[in-house]
Amino acid sequence: MSKFTFLSLFPSLILPYFSDSILSRAIKNGLFEVEAIDLREFADNRHNKVDEPQIGGGAGQVICADVIDRALSSIATPSSHIIFLTPSAPQFCQKDSIRLAKKEHIIFVCGRYEGFDERVVEMWADEVFCIGDFILTGGELPALSLCDSIARQIGGVLGNEDSLCGESFENCLLEAPIFAKTLKKDEKFEKKSPPLEFFKGNHSKISSLKLNLSELRTKYYRPDLYQKWKNHKDRK
Repeated sequence: MSKFTFLSLFPSLILPYFSDSILSRAIKNGLFEVEAIDLREFADNRHNKVDEPQIGGGAGQVICADVIDRALSSIATPSSHIIFLTPSAPQFCQKDSIRLAKKEHIIFVCGRYEGFDERVVEMWADEVFCIGDFILTGGELPALSLCDSIARQIGGVLGNEDSLCGESFENCLLEAPIFAKTLKKDEKFEKKSPPLEFFKGNHSKISSLKLNLSELRTKYYRPDLYQKWKNHKDRK
């Protein structure tokens, strides 16, 4: 069974996310477990202070290296894979989800304030990730995003394993448009009919059409990914 541990100054933000829907059911079925640990438990002062001003000046407090070091020393094992969430890192992607789903124990270290003392990152991090080119108030949302993406790759978590096939970012393409099978008649949607080929049941033609739509969507929204896809096709 896989295990996800969150180190956070606000652990109450973490567990509610897993209280409903697919991930809640997966936890009840013993497919993975989640724990959230308060970093303040590892402060060594009576006020549970965990942060200090930056060396050399600058706005914002820094989470102290010794606090995180004590926390990780108490919970990490040889099988633990430690991930720090920080904007100063490579962007997480689908291939990372698939790869990390094989890990036995992942520890997410969630930043706050101006971030972590770099020394503890160098000492402990197996990997560092961000989720995009924007800044949040803390690392809890990025950590939850990674955990959700990784957990759904664990066998049995999704009710239908076929749901993992043909998703966006596989082979550098965004997923083709999808449509519900039945829709009550409504004037608003009469001129928005799905492609007729979808109704004919020829799976080969449907696959070809979906690939074409996927390519067009990727070219429009993510030209960077489309170029990777095009280069991959040209090498074949």
